[in-house]
Amino acid sequence: MRLWVDNASALRWMAPQGQAGVQVLDWSVAVDAYSDCADVVIEAFGCELPERVQAHIAARAQSPEADAIWINLEYLSAEPYVERQHGLPSPVMAGPAKGCTKWFFFPGFTEHTGGLLREPDLLQRQAAFDREAWRASHGHGADTRTADHPPRWISLFCYEPAGLPALLQQLPARSDRLLVTPGRATQAVQVALASHGTDRASLDWQALPYTDQAGFDAMLWACDLNLVRGEDSLVRALWAGQPLVWQIYPQDDGAHHAKLEAFLDWLDAPVSWRVCHRVWNGLSPQALPPLDGPTLAEWQDCLRAARARLLAQPDLVTQLLAWIARQRAAAAVSHGG
Repeated sequence: MRLWVDNASALRWMAPQGQAGVQVLDWSVAVDAYSDCADVVIEAFGCELPERVQAHIAARAQSPEADAIWINLEYLSAEPYVERQHGLPSPVMAGPAKGCTKWFFFPGFTEHTGGLLREPDLLQRQAAFDREAWRASHGHGADTRTADHPPRWISLFCYEPAGLPALLQQLPARSDRLLVTPGRATQAVQVALASHGTDRASLDWQALPYTDQAGFDAMLWACDLNLVRGEDSLVRALWAGQPLVWQIYPQDDGAHHAKLEAFLDWLDAPVSWRVCHRVWNGLSPQALPPLDGPTLAEWQDCLRAARARLLAQPDLVTQLLAWIARQRAAAAVSHGG
């Protein structure tokens, strides 16, 4: 597999050892030397293929062998249109590949979509995870727990959520421990502490270093509540099985509002969880609900029921490979093979 990407710098800490069978190529340089056409071309997240690549796909379509399968791997959403459009052809109407067809492949949360990324050994690794050992290695000092108010471990991976100041004001009352990922999350916490009068000394928080994917998963598994952002970290938090709050990527036209509501509907989220998401994302002027024990327990029951539904479905890669095999078989029949 060749992965063409315009900025591979994050892979240095996300996947420092690389992966056998995967070649990472610089989009801005290597694509100019593209001289052949793969059997399967995945155009991810609306990043239109360069004309040179489209021309090779068009040339392949004129050859007696099976056409290249051109897939438009879309964004993740729980909105109803995903089920309707998943697997549909999209004729190319202009450009070097005019007359060719690319196919919509939608990740999703239901059995009528392409599913979610889930590596085969994920559940085994999670079952073998030692939560207390991980916490001990991350500064689990004197035990301040009480029977009535055990402090929770909370992870924060965010942009600049509207509800962050309210969260920081809640945490000291329970002596909760906040683990903050590097980059924008750490900067957001620092700004909120400076701007909203939260007592720094009363807040137990720790700025974490960059880590790879396995380290990020371990953090999610170790925490009692995970505040995540974007698409991939939402999926990882769903697999972690702990209560979560999702900061959806904001869009200028407000399209993220409907996307968030569709996810909450799929989740069958209780009222408190819906309110929390709306406040966290700046979509409601209400107060942030108290993150007390009964509230998080209700969220966890709901999330684990949703996780069970997801685990009953094949993962995205399995579904994608099966779909490609069906397309190849259909092409072979049409070519008389």
